Amino acid sequence: MSKNDQKKDLLGNLAWGVGIIVLALAASFARKQGYVDSETVTRIVIGAAGLMIAWSGNRMPKTVVPNAWAGRARRVAGWSLTLSGLVYAGLWAFAPIPLAVTFGSAAVLGGMVVTLGYCLHLRTKVRAAG
Repeated sequence: MSKNDQKKDLLGNLAWGVGIIVLALAASFARKQGYVDSETVTRIVIGAAGLMIAWSGNRMPKTVVPNAWAGRARRVAGWSLTLSGLVYAGLWAFAPIPLAVTFGSAAVLGGMVVTLGYCLHLRTKVRAAG
């Protein structure tokens, strides 16, 4: 990964982090003003984290898989982590909290396992071929 790509990753991650903090502060302020309840604040912030997972899912394979195979890894990561992040965010938006915790966490874990497993599989293939 080039220095420019690393800088882009760092800036993107910082933007997500700052964005979630600002969102959490705004939601907390809205709760204190009586516009939303505490459960809504939790759902908003955790849902934003799910969207961040979906976004970062497309960035992870570049750091694990050599460039020649990165396209394959990005497709798998793009689907598995984007879908798991969206399921997570959707559950936190609409499901009862206990269900959102259990199945949302399982969805994210599943997406991560699929992505990491595929990346490691490709890495093994590259090493065996080279």
